[in-house]
Amino acid sequence: MELRHLNTFKVVAEVKGFTRAADLLGYAQSSVTAQIQALEEELGVQLFNRLGKRIVLTEAGTRLLPFVAEIQKLVETAKSELLEAQVPQGTLTIGAPESLCAFRLPSLLQEFRRKFPSVKIVLRPGLCWQLRQQVRSGELDLAFLLDEDKPEGNDLHAEVLLEEPIKLIAPPTHPLTERKAVYPQDLKEETLFLTEVGCSYRTIFEQQLNSHGIYLDQQLEFGSLEAIKQCVITGIGLAQLPEVVVQNELADGRLVALPWAGQAVSVHTQLLYHKSKWVSPAMKEFLEITRRMFPSRQKTAR
Repeated sequence: MELRHLNTFKVVAEVKGFTRAADLLGYAQSSVTAQIQALEEELGVQLFNRLGKRIVLTEAGTRLLPFVAEIQKLVETAKSELLEAQVPQGTLTIGAPESLCAFRLPSLLQEFRRKFPSVKIVLRPGLCWQLRQQVRSGELDLAFLLDEDKPEGNDLHAEVLLEEPIKLIAPPTHPLTERKAVYPQDLKEETLFLTEVGCSYRTIFEQQLNSHGIYLDQQLEFGSLEAIKQCVITGIGLAQLPEVVVQNELADGRLVALPWAGQAVSVHTQLLYHKSKWVSPAMKEFLEITRRMFPSRQKTAR
């Protein structure tokens, strides 16, 4: 039983077509058909029902599929063990929200690149819900999230690395900066700049306001944190952003953190990868460097 035949079978089953599988694998369609036929002859069963232009797994094919996944996993594990002593190489695909890409990851990536220059890093920004899906689908090797809670489900490994306070910010000339406390009701008539829908701390903030009967009418949604900061600095409105994003502007007085009297909002920088993911030597080294550079991380892995 050849591994490439099993791999071809799995791809055909996933994409539900011989032509699409041939394109993905770089084979001629006739080669895909020949490999499936050879596997069926060897096993003595039919793996697909061919219904016109559609193909559907037979009962035997459905039963075989999870075994193929286990065989592939064992092969990857064997390769990992054999490569353990080698210098990390290859590509790591990492996802993170914009705020972490800009303010938490540069020093980490610099340190990793210094030690392992032969490893290619692909960094993909995204919203936390998108990143979770991409880790689950295998599009990302690992991801950094900025979220309130660890992801649900038993398929993901998540580690809390750092608490990230969220600040309500204003220009220093704003009338609310003179208040000893700013309440949700005080924002009813204010213009607020919001991050994209699906952003974790935006969702928390809006839920908190809604619980006080405040539904923002004057709001502007931006995909850029830098654009939000600049709009607030010019006095157009207010915003709620992670402290790490605005720490320089707060230090030099271009922005002010308002004394928020509502429930404190904080999220956590988290490290996420699939439990079934093959941890390559490059990924293993990256995880170790990440854990060293976040010494205050809480040991609460799921």
